[in-house]
Amino acid sequence: MAGNFDIRAWLRKPERLLVVSGPCSVESERQLLETAEGLSKIKNVNVLRGGIWKPRTRPDVFEGVGEVGLEWMREAKERFGFLTMTEVATPEHVELALKHGIDILWVGARTVVNPFSVQELAASLKGNDIPVFVKNPIAPDVRLWLGAIERLESAGLRHLGAIHRGFSSYDETPYRNAPLWEIPIELNRLRPDIPILTDISHICGCRELLHDTAQKALDLATNGFMIESHCNPDAALTDGRQQVTPDDLNALVSQFVVRLKNTDSDEWKLNVFRKEIDRLDDEILNLISKRMEVSEKIGAYKKEHGVTVLQMDRWKQVLDDHINKGVRLGLSAEAVKDIFEAIHKESISRQL
Repeated sequence: MAGNFDIRAWLRKPERLLVVSGPCSVESERQLLETAEGLSKIKNVNVLRGGIWKPRTRPDVFEGVGEVGLEWMREAKERFGFLTMTEVATPEHVELALKHGIDILWVGARTVVNPFSVQELAASLKGNDIPVFVKNPIAPDVRLWLGAIERLESAGLRHLGAIHRGFSSYDETPYRNAPLWEIPIELNRLRPDIPILTDISHICGCRELLHDTAQKALDLATNGFMIESHCNPDAALTDGRQQVTPDDLNALVSQFVVRLKNTDSDEWKLNVFRKEIDRLDDEILNLISKRMEVSEKIGAYKKEHGVTVLQMDRWKQVLDDHINKGVRLGLSAEAVKDIFEAIHKESISRQL
């Protein structure tokens, strides 16, 4: 149970792992209270989150229950001792959240992409001491993320945190939003005073990836998690596939391996770099696999039209172009030559 958790003290010194949980959308009083009751039995969960206003891609879909949901959040807080947290996107949202005693706010990814919107929120929060978390923007731009934090600071807010929820990508990945771990790592380098929660629900988009993604975040020294929970995820009005029941959340949290975090430790720094190399290597392999799929299509076309598989003049030109570009990027000509000759050899074998 949440008890008397002090979020401001945690933001100043996030020594323990914080877990924020609750439904993607607050749908009804019964749904929220039933979910909150289940979460109250998990000692790691101190903050109840709930979406009151839902920014949806298309109109004519469920966009949240609005102000009445804030009353249900207050009831859950009084019954179970949670701090409450919701997303705000307009000054009106801020006014209503403060009116109903919401303890913590977050600024969503769609809002962070627009500095004008962030500035309006900052102005509406001026003079308040409420903690605010800032989600990363949809685009992988650490400066935009940092800028939103700085706008809130300029309005006098001093209890700030960040939420890593992944980034939109046109590339095919197993994730709903690609984690791109190097970006939260860079934010941490630039602003080590800003704790970062990892929203594994929005990164994964499905329950099956939650455990491995959470552990990877822990290995990279996250300060905590935002994980969506619903008493009946399959009946959820929004994002049912990425939500878990409170019982499943309890099982998930109990499996976390929390390692000691010492930012002065050479081993910790090496682990961060190694994880980043692992991620980049995975991307390289995925891209090579996609390249081979295109090579096979080219091979089929050549066979159909009687074109020879190996066209030496084109290959020499392509290799020269790659070597020149690689050298401009700081790579050795020999390394680039070896890499692309190996790729070309595999590509030719696919076309034969």
